[in-house]
Amino acid sequence: MSAPPTTRGEPITDRRQLVAYLESGCKPAEAWRIGTEHEKFAYRVADRRPLPYDGPDGIRELLTRLTRFGWQPVEEKGNIIALVDGMANITLEPGGQVELSGAPLLDLHENAAELAQHLAQVGEVGAELGIAMMGLGFQPKWTRDDIPWMPKGRYKVMRNYMPKVGSLGLDMMTRTCTVQVNLDFASEADMVKKFRVSLALQPIATALFANSPFTEGQPNGFQSYRSHIWTDTDPDRTGDIPFVFEDGFGFERYVDYLLKTPMYFVYRDGTYIDAAGQSFVDFLDGKLPALPGERPLLTDWADHTTTAFPEVRLKKYLEMRGADAGSLPNLCALSALWVGLLYDDQALDAAWDLVKDWTTPERAALRAEVPRSGLRTPFRDRTVREVALATLAIARDGLVRRARNNDAGQDESLYLDTLDAIAQNNHSPADELLARFNSAWGGSVDPVFKDCAY
Repeated sequence: MSAPPTTRGEPITDRRQLVAYLESGCKPAEAWRIGTEHEKFAYRVADRRPLPYDGPDGIRELLTRLTRFGWQPVEEKGNIIALVDGMANITLEPGGQVELSGAPLLDLHENAAELAQHLAQVGEVGAELGIAMMGLGFQPKWTRDDIPWMPKGRYKVMRNYMPKVGSLGLDMMTRTCTVQVNLDFASEADMVKKFRVSLALQPIATALFANSPFTEGQPNGFQSYRSHIWTDTDPDRTGDIPFVFEDGFGFERYVDYLLKTPMYFVYRDGTYIDAAGQSFVDFLDGKLPALPGERPLLTDWADHTTTAFPEVRLKKYLEMRGADAGSLPNLCALSALWVGLLYDDQALDAAWDLVKDWTTPERAALRAEVPRSGLRTPFRDRTVREVALATLAIARDGLVRRARNNDAGQDESLYLDTLDAIAQNNHSPADELLARFNSAWGGSVDPVFKDCAY
């Protein structure tokens, strides 16, 4: 999630401004960039406990020490809650998960270098403070009550609202980590095609990156418990949004969806005003109960677009949201998968051919079953594993055609090797963790904090 919003912005006087906001993301292919975001659990090495905000080894101290690398602090009511360096930022999830929202970069080699540099920086500071970080989809040991909350106004609003609309929303906020990539589109038609392909294939990514098989120290029966959590978080703003595949879908139809999505807040003068459950349509009419008589600014609309949580999210770019956090190679692989599929025309056509006859019930069944069964989920006359192999072949061809080489002459397809091994062996990161739990770890999750540390 981003640093605090600004209250500066033009007033919204016409609904067409809402559509134009999304449409303004269109850009020519030469201007397309890659923006990777990843979250990770931070914890004390000595007792494996998650970090509080305050204290000598807390989140505030971590952020303060990271400023030595050129990061500039962002404060909310006297608390450092984010760091900014150019177009990159480091932010906090509600339970103290540390997120890097990377800069928009030209290629996957730059992306890999950025991720490695970031992990080196937090590793250096972590070594001084006796803390470490790891990437899993779900907190493997600690209960919800064990997780400290971060002092961000946005999260206070969400914390109060979540239990009213689902049973797992607070777990989503405090005990999950993901890796995402943000990608561009050239036009409305290009956006629609990329949205449809990536939404259909999101369960395939979920299966490949599944990395959350433990809850409170024991196997939970899922490959990606993080993905399952989203099915009982808030039905008004989650799911696979089948209208994306309907005739006539475009920016305007997505605006309709967002206008039906209940609000969380309005940000004014450094304060988050609780508008949870209220209507943006009423806001447009000056009838928002939280701010009677006031009409929204375009920045309010930008904020509202971040409060819908479908598997693929449209802002001024498309955000891929289906993967558990994982190792550094897997963080790089997530971006490689989607860049290979969506940033090469032949690959995009091939991916569309793969999914275009999938029915709404089939897509829904994949979304429902993949969190539990992963690559072994049945699909038509095969399994998700076979679909994953076909998908990876398309992505690899796309990356080879992009022909973006590093200093060693390697193209971007090298970042898919880790996913090829997962699919070929039918062995997800979750399978690997479960195998260790049942053998070398002796039925304890404690070793995960060492084995999976960055």
